[in-house]
Formats: sequence, structure tokens, C-alpha cells
Amino acid sequence: MTEIAFLGLGLMGRPMALNLIKGGHRLRVWNRSPDKAAALVAAGATASQTAAGAVEGADVVFTMLSDGRAVHQVLFGDGVAEALNSGALVIDTSSIAPAEAREHAKRLADRGIGALDAPVSGGPSGAEAAGLAIMVGGSEAHWQKGEPLLKLLGRPVRIGPVGTGQLAKLANQVIVALAIGAVAEALFLSHEGGADPAAVRRALTGGFADSLILKIHGERMLQRKFVPGGAAAMHLKDMDNVLAEAKALGIRLPLAETVRKLFADLVANRGRRVDHSGLLLELERLNPGHRMGKDPDQLPPEEKPKA
Repeated sequence: MTEIAFLGLGLMGRPMALNLIKGGHRLRVWNRSPDKAAALVAAGATASQTAAGAVEGADVVFTMLSDGRAVHQVLFGDGVAEALNSGALVIDTSSIAPAEAREHAKRLADRGIGALDAPVSGGPSGAEAAGLAIMVGGSEAHWQKGEPLLKLLGRPVRIGPVGTGQLAKLANQVIVALAIGAVAEALFLSHEGGADPAAVRRALTGGFADSLILKIHGERMLQRKFVPGGAAAMHLKDMDNVLAEAKALGIRLPLAETVRKLFADLVANRGRRVDHSGLLLELERLNPGHRMGKDPDQLPPEEKPKA
């Protein structure tokens, strides 16, 4: 049985940690908001008051945090790296910049600690079902140690050395962002032209335009359910990382630039926690007096409709 610490118990981290417990492993868990550990404690985990306390004696540490700054703070500001024994493995499932993943891995390696960057895709439902797509960067030796645990969470694929898992996640986020925008525009166009957008969505299912985005996010748009899910602010953070990486590589990604602007405007107008399928809301804002459907918008509690 592997001694595991899991740091970060939000929408994604909590079900992921539960699946590791179901896989027969002992977990010590930590979250900045301690109440989020209750479900894990009920399932047999031990909650720690500090991140450093959670990782003492751990063979493997999982992190699922909001961004690269948060990961850096927990690892090197909150004492996690210092508390880990040489030979331990850190598996960061957060979505951060590739350069950040490489920097973290180097600093951990200086202490004899291994690292995998292993961002995930699939949302809370995929996490609950242990069906996440997991993109992994790291050495073959560290992959061999981490793969059995990652298989308890979904379908891990090793991409290459440290940082390439995050690069694959950025590719994923470009495709998802553009697809959400495309579905929003397609359904909105159908509605404005006099077609039933729900019927259009059904007609496209199974054709060349079919996708999980059309099925899942298209349904969210039709029902105007914009409670995350995937928060728009998190996708905006990922698109910022996409464009930063592109700039570092000396390339332009004009479609990514356009959809990044839409996400920025969506966050500014509807709030950070609105679901990323809320790109439909931004499309409607750009077309005053036009709205798809009559159902009221379902928004996160703290998000208020703009006048």
C-alpha cells in the first residue's frame, strides 16, 4: 500500500482523492478550506492542518491546485518540498504553464524528489467516474512509479519529458475553447434563422461536426445552465498560458487569440465562476436584443446578471 498525500480538494481534487482511497491506498489530505476534507475523512483519509504535515512520510504527493503560482507556493512556500523524503514523487495534476512545471521539477530534483506533470481533462464528472484523460510529462522511471496510481483516476498517457504533459493540456484547452465557441455560434445562428437549435443539435449528432462539446456543452447552452462545470476564469488562465507559450516559441495562434478575448470579456461581464459554456452569453452580449431560448439563466450564486 502506497502512502499518499493529496493537496487540493476542490471540484476535481475531491473525487480524484476518493478514487485513490477506493483503490486501496491510505491518504493524508489537505485543503486551504478544511471543510472540503470532510468527505475524504468519512471515506478513511486523515486530514492535516498543513500541507507540510500532510506529506510527511508520503511516498507520492498529488497536487490539484488552481494555477502555477498556487503550486509554487504550496511546494516551496508552505514547506512541502522540505518535508518530503528523498525518493518521493510529486504528481502535479494542476493545469499550469510548461515552464512552471519544468522549474518545479528541477527544484524538486535538487532535493532528490521526482516529479510528473499530469494535468487532466474530463471535468468533475470524469473525475467522479475515474475516466479522466491524463497527459503526463516526466522521466520513464517516474512514469513507471506513478502510472499505477494514475490509472485509478483515468487514462494516463506519457507524452515525453517534464513539461510536455502541460503542453498537451494546453493543446486540449485550445481545442475545447474553440469548440465551445463554435457550438455557441452554430446554435445561436440556427436559432436566429428560425430553426430549433435543439433539433439542429440532434441532427448534427453522429455527423462530422459531432463532439462531446456539442453533446454536453450544447445541452448546457440550450438549457442555459451556466453553473460550473469548468469555470470560465480557469479556462482564461489556460488560454493565457497557451498564448504565452506560443509567444515563447515565436508563433501566432490567431484563433486562440480570438477565443481568449471572448473568455476575458465573459469573465469581466459575468464573473469568474460562470461555466465556460457561457461563451453563449458573451455572444448574446455582442448581439443586443438577441437571445437563444426563454429559460432563465442558471448562474453561480455570486454571479449576477448584467443589466
